[in-house]
Amino acid sequence: MKKLGVILLQILFLHVFLFLGMALKQIVPLPIPSSMIGLGLLFLALCLRLIKLEWVEQGSGWLMAELLLFFVPSAVGIVNYEQIISIQGLQIVLLITISTIIVMGMTALTADKIAARRRSESQ
Repeated sequence: MKKLGVILLQILFLHVFLFLGMALKQIVPLPIPSSMIGLGLLFLALCLRLIKLEWVEQGSGWLMAELLLFFVPSAVGIVNYEQIISIQGLQIVLLITISTIIVMGMTALTADKIAARRRSESQ
């Protein structure tokens, strides 16, 4: 039960950065989604060591584990529109394939760097 509470608090803490991104988007009209601005702010805060990784690690881990649940409704919604698939089907499949390869490659590189860093820290 304590672990669930920690995860919930960390998710709420991550939402603080989302709201900061939304506020910054209102002040500075950038052509970037507010969630990405918030993610950038979180990244800067982590790099500048304003917050510790332990403060968001479990909550972000849970969100990453459940990420598929956030995309399934939109994928099902796209399938319902046959005209989109019939007109631009090949382009959509190509875009999905390329973006999936890029995401998998970047994830592999990131995981490799994190694993190497943890190995060097433990020795």
